[in-house]
Amino acid sequence: MNAPVNPSLLAALESVTLDDKYTLERGRAYMSGIQALVRLPMLQQARDAAAGLNTAGYISGYRGSPLGGLDLSLWKAKQHLASHNIVFQPGLNEDLAATAVWGSQQVNLYPAKFDGVFSMWYGKGPGVDRSMDVLKHGNSAGSSKHGGVLVLAGDDHAAKSSTLAHQSEHVFKAAGIPVLYPSNVQEYLDYGLHGWAMS
Repeated sequence: MNAPVNPSLLAALESVTLDDKYTLERGRAYMSGIQALVRLPMLQQARDAAAGLNTAGYISGYRGSPLGGLDLSLWKAKQHLASHNIVFQPGLNEDLAATAVWGSQQVNLYPAKFDGVFSMWYGKGPGVDRSMDVLKHGNSAGSSKHGGVLVLAGDDHAAKSSTLAHQSEHVFKAAGIPVLYPSNVQEYLDYGLHGWAMS
């Protein structure tokens, strides 16, 4: 019980920081699902850089449960996002956020300093309904060659914080948007990177 602590274990513990979830390049880092969603675009930018691409990221969405903590976590990670050329700009509503994300995929139409922009849009179930026109047309238009959009829907199946229960899969199917089902935090990262690759 009073045995001395292994010095190498102690050194490893002393090197752990709260920023590991956003900065650690190898090994394990403890993070929540929301924090994994914040880390995901940083991983995409690093992946692109390793492939010789100069890309940037753009994130927009509308506050609301059950993804209500995402914007707070994005604001807290502002310096980490900035170091990866990622801009977070919440929308005034779901439609404007989705339209801005759609615009980020038109980088090939004008002279640009980046090879591409990968984007993320988030909203709760009713926001998916509200933004259907933009989501459908944006998906139909496609993404830029080195871009892509990941759409996150926070469904409220029990109508705990919404006026109606909601399930977004049917809406995404109608818009031709593929649906990924991560079952744990690691799969948020794995599926998210795969999702951008599918765009």
